[in-house]
Amino acid sequence: MAERSSWRELRDRRMAEPGAEEGHAAARLAYELGKSVREMRERRGWTQTQLAQAAGMTQSAVARFEAGGTMPTIPVLDRLAQALGAKLVVRLVA
Repeated sequence: MAERSSWRELRDRRMAEPGAEEGHAAARLAYELGKSVREMRERRGWTQTQLAQAAGMTQSAVARFEAGGTMPTIPVLDRLAQALGAKLVVRLVA
């Protein structure tokens, strides 16, 4: 019987594949953006439905975004920021 790989070995093997690091970075960014929006929404005491209505989106789109399941466009981020009374700042730093 073949020896089972540990989770670390599986992760290391996956991360060695072409494009894996870029994919991981994109997933992390999507997660962090979603987490920020969720925290701001919760501080306001809003439901996902309330945020969706204020941003002109569907509740399911807000849920996917907050879970890190989608990488939003800048216009979508701007709508979410405006709905939350926040300012969207996008910049490149050298």
